[in-house]
Amino acid sequence: MRPGPPLTPSEEPVPEPGPEEVLVRVRACGVCRTDLHVAEGDLPVHRPGVVPGHEVVGEVVAGPLPAGTLVGVAWLRGTCGTCRYCVRGAENLCPASVYTGWDADGGYAEYATVPAAFAHVLPDGYRDVELAPLLCAGIIGYRALRRAELPPGGRLGIYGFGASAHLAAQVALARGAVVHVLTRSAAARELALSLGAASAGGAFDRPPEPLDAAVLFAPVGELVLPALEALDRGGTLAIAGIHLSDVPVLDYQRHLFYEKQVRSVTANTRADAREFLAFAGEHRLTVTTTEYPLDRADVALADLAADRVNGAAVLVP
Repeated sequence: MRPGPPLTPSEEPVPEPGPEEVLVRVRACGVCRTDLHVAEGDLPVHRPGVVPGHEVVGEVVAGPLPAGTLVGVAWLRGTCGTCRYCVRGAENLCPASVYTGWDADGGYAEYATVPAAFAHVLPDGYRDVELAPLLCAGIIGYRALRRAELPPGGRLGIYGFGASAHLAAQVALARGAVVHVLTRSAAARELALSLGAASAGGAFDRPPEPLDAAVLFAPVGELVLPALEALDRGGTLAIAGIHLSDVPVLDYQRHLFYEKQVRSVTANTRADAREFLAFAGEHRLTVTTTEYPLDRADVALADLAADRVNGAAVLVP
């Protein structure tokens, strides 16, 4: 599937892996909101006609890894390895970084390639369709929690409750946090409560207590203000998306005073991925999915845009 109005099916030859790449047969591919931003033009095109999809669960067919190995293909596809950011462990900030489904063809297909050094070992105990959302939604949610500096046993607010948020909430709950979810979807509020959230309200509602940290998953800049206002003194808001609509003017006293802070989240490092996937192996996460056949990718994106997906949408070839 290639970006079009919104996607166009395309018959392509099986890709040839490069010298350090593996070829995988796609078994499942998650549908991420970043795919929607690429398809709709919210994000600048890196390569015209690129195949989307960066939450890929695939079986190795050829390359330096053993045939038959099940691996994950995630958003971050390559870095230079030598710049000041890579050297200090911040490879997500590498100016030469490249991305699956943006710079190179992704998993909305039957086959895909990935550099062997960026293929991920997957935890046991999950079905393919459950593994797929872990590879971006899970990893990014995990990094967002780190960026939000949630203290042990702290009070966390989650704004928006889709694929990434419902996984991050479980990580926070497993670590003893009190979680309050704010989202416009009634079905998502029900899911949040079923997973253990202390409360679930509307997107612009005030949580029932001040927050030590918050993560904004919805790409809605207007939510930055109520999220900041809900923070307790010294609280941190992490914005998890790659795209955000315009943020209204802040009132310093209401939104930022008392050492509140706002932090962005930019992609992830392979270390983030390893830590989160290890966590998922030790703590059985509930991965809520809605499955679509590959040739219905356009429907999956439309449902995601309209908040009709509960949990994560996953394509199955």
